[in-house]
Amino acid sequence: MIGMVLAAGTGRRLRPHTNGRPKALLPVAGETTILDIALRNLAEAGLAHVVIVVGYAAGMVADRVPALERTYGMSIDLVYNDRAEEWNNAYSLWLAREYFGHGVMLVNGDTVHPASVEKTLLAASASIRPDLPSGPGSPSGSGLPPGPDLPSTPGLASGLGLPSGPDSAGHAGAVAASRNGSRREPLLGRLIIAIDDVKSLADEEMKVVLDDEGMLLRITKVMDPAHAHGEYMGVTLIEPAAAVALADCLEATWRGDPSLYYEDGFAEFSERGGAVLGAPIGLVDWVEVDNLEDLRRARQIAGRC
Repeated sequence: MIGMVLAAGTGRRLRPHTNGRPKALLPVAGETTILDIALRNLAEAGLAHVVIVVGYAAGMVADRVPALERTYGMSIDLVYNDRAEEWNNAYSLWLAREYFGHGVMLVNGDTVHPASVEKTLLAASASIRPDLPSGPGSPSGSGLPPGPDLPSTPGLASGLGLPSGPDSAGHAGAVAASRNGSRREPLLGRLIIAIDDVKSLADEEMKVVLDDEGMLLRITKVMDPAHAHGEYMGVTLIEPAAAVALADCLEATWRGDPSLYYEDGFAEFSERGGAVLGAPIGLVDWVEVDNLEDLRRARQIAGRC
């Protein structure tokens, strides 16, 4: 599995801080940037290869790659989005589709959060795929060599609505059965998305509605917060089996309307029969940095992330 950071956007609401600087390179703790925190989290989750999708002020990220590779002990590839100032991030994610088959831990390049978020998604994937080894370097059908084991996450099964203990594997099969008519992996593969089901929601958040088994029914900003189960945190585990179908859904999304978000591609993936599982993260300090108030909040919590 590899890491992936979307860092192509312009950050218009953060000007003048983002004049000539991508949002991901805004400092939040001394010289530590949002991108530093994202890469550190991915490294802590055991991922040694990261793809960064760049666009606006891409040269600033490119210039830092050698130092970032040394600091975090990883290799970094850049994918360039030459339409980042015109189109939305469904196109950005689609541009990196050739990497999906490895299995991807996707992180938005404007969120500040602790590494426990990534570790929870990895543990969630392992808990519902009992036939595969656990851990961030597990093969998961990607043909990659296994890596170090991931420590278990207490309470994860109950947080996902899954029973713990010997019956949990059976419930995972039941989830697959409810989506596909038999006990097998989802036909189009699976995404696991990090959900904050604790914080109060407003209009700006990317809100989600889940079914009784934690599967995505709806994801959008345009929803009455009272009807949502939580907020999507901008972190997703893309399992290798979802690679082809997800790329198709993202392409259909941006070709239909290039102003759409990649979350609209996730909705399309779910509507076509792909499994999108919501993983509640619990009470953590985090923020999506969209405006100046968010940036102030990021600088308050960055030292704890």
